[in-house]
Amino acid sequence: MSKKHSISPKPLTYELMEDLVHNSYKLELSDEAVGLITKCREYLDNKMAADHHAPIYGITTGFGSLCNRNISREKLSQLQKNLVMSHACSTGDELQPEIIKLMLFLKAHALSLGFSGVQVITVQRILDFYNNDVLPVVYDRGSLGASGDLAPLSNLFLPLLGLGEVRYQGKKYNTADIMSKFGWEPIELKSKEGLALLNGTQFMSAHGVYGILKAFKLIKLADIIGALSLEAYDGRIEPFHKNLQEVRPHQGQIETAQNFRKILEGSELISHPKKHVQDPYSFRCMPQVHGASKDALNYVASVLLTEINSVTDNPTIWPDEDLIISGGNFHGQPLALSFDFMAIAISELGNISERRVVQLISGLRGLPEFLVYNSGLNSGFMIPQYAAASMVSQNKQLCTPASVDSIVSSNGQEDHVSMGANAATKMLKVVDNTERILAIELFNAAQALEFRRPAKTSPYLEEFMVQYRAIVPFIEEDVIMYLEMDKTIEFLRKGSFGK
Repeated sequence: MSKKHSISPKPLTYELMEDLVHNSYKLELSDEAVGLITKCREYLDNKMAADHHAPIYGITTGFGSLCNRNISREKLSQLQKNLVMSHACSTGDELQPEIIKLMLFLKAHALSLGFSGVQVITVQRILDFYNNDVLPVVYDRGSLGASGDLAPLSNLFLPLLGLGEVRYQGKKYNTADIMSKFGWEPIELKSKEGLALLNGTQFMSAHGVYGILKAFKLIKLADIIGALSLEAYDGRIEPFHKNLQEVRPHQGQIETAQNFRKILEGSELISHPKKHVQDPYSFRCMPQVHGASKDALNYVASVLLTEINSVTDNPTIWPDEDLIISGGNFHGQPLALSFDFMAIAISELGNISERRVVQLISGLRGLPEFLVYNSGLNSGFMIPQYAAASMVSQNKQLCTPASVDSIVSSNGQEDHVSMGANAATKMLKVVDNTERILAIELFNAAQALEFRRPAKTSPYLEEFMVQYRAIVPFIEEDVIMYLEMDKTIEFLRKGSFGK
């Protein structure tokens, strides 16, 4: 059964966004939102009736470098329709349904704040698409990240006009066929509406929300899996002592060391006397490395939360102040910089994870080479490390920042762009790669831990192992490894892990 969520000016939270991603919701406009949207639209209609000859960017003029071309009153609706059709130039691979739904939701929320001059029926139709899982076909390339995400948002909103394509129940349809099924009439856009739909950062923001929700989980899993590797490697607990963190009090470092102490509480293995006085950096420096990524992610989360609660179309309208201002809130620079930072931070979790895998398979500290009996006949865990190394290397390539690039567009009018959409899409690839790298570490660490038996790790990790072993068995001799790796990835995606 679907839950209900009322779209209102109330600020969005990550708790709500996660709920929306993982559960079925029916959206509705609150009375307050309807009032704000109506007030702004009525103001704009009255303004146009009183002084149509005053040039207002994108309302009575053309767009981009065509902003000096005035448009006659009778052609203002056609202007907006032409805008949506001509700008629908996204290309590449189709976006996944979760991101399409986030884009629809975020745009509806932004329009409901009452600064954009749209009709209530326009926002309601966006919600109709969301509520009925009629998802516009949008592709992942084509946005410069200023003026917002023009190309993909155009593809997103073509269906409001009965144009373009949608996916419904897993199949692709011409929009007109699905609108007929639901009895929906195409929206006739009024002045400014096309621009309100197309200007904005919802492509970037939706990728950001989806990515950061996954990253929140990955950063927790990195600690859990890292602790399991530490136990399997017969590592030392001293680097996680609170005194060390207090004299270098970065918040992420303090939090990470505390997590490790809690995860490892009650462990028989960690309390055993050690023959070695130090561990390699990939084990010893987890508080510093994981902690720095946590701090970076928290910064990015704060920027993104501000963005999804903002008005990012142009021009912006203040009915109470009789103001219509053309500015640059659609520019994706805050997101572009943040997504580049996030990609680097998440890639480092994978980078250090792969180094721990290498230590585990190297035949050190009493562990068999490649973590398998009868090595030579069996290759064991030799090649999962190759797969991890490949993705670590790809992440390094993907972490070349997009935000340092720009390219002139619209005949020089739009002469600096953020490339935030490219930053967003490659950031998601880094998140996906890192999830897979951590899964490979878990696959290795769980195998290595079995060679420490009958000694036990902490109660928390023993329970974690019970859950994992219900899915992936100990590898006695060579098997088809990618199947076990895929099961491990699915275990991490579906699991809910405390600590």
